[in-house]
Amino acid sequence: MTSVPRVLAVLDELLRDATPDRRGALWQLAEQGRELDANLVRLPPGGEVGEHQEDVLDVLLVVVAGDGRIDAGGESLELTPTTVVWLPRTSRRALAAGPGGLTCLTVHRRRPGLTIKSAAAPALAYEGGEAPCMLDLVCPGCGGLSRDPEPVFCSRCGERFTDG
Repeated sequence: MTSVPRVLAVLDELLRDATPDRRGALWQLAEQGRELDANLVRLPPGGEVGEHQEDVLDVLLVVVAGDGRIDAGGESLELTPTTVVWLPRTSRRALAAGPGGLTCLTVHRRRPGLTIKSAAAPALAYEGGEAPCMLDLVCPGCGGLSRDPEPVFCSRCGERFTDG
């Protein structure tokens, strides 16, 4: 099989066609055999992703629409359209949308999935693929992370997640 480049999405069209209340992942890279993951994620006005740390992957974040900030290492980095931010692995950061909301494209190496190995090898090792971006599982109301892979309501505060 020979791979050929192709257009997967037109971000302006995705943003135009998404209802104003749509939040979370508006698009995800889902091609078979890929080595990257990418997500177009929308946070509502004032929405936040609480402080967290990614220990395995570097993430590139590109602001597509809206504004906000990243709080990291005692600094606040302002986010506006066309801003590109590198989030190095092991960095602690929190993300907050401004009054107009925030839509960004995240790109990173595909996270390897967990597999069980033999007794001679470590019990868990990375292999396969699991999408690392979980912003669509973050409650828009309280910032809690849902354990449900397709949440409708937050079990912590009752806020409704996106309808899809």
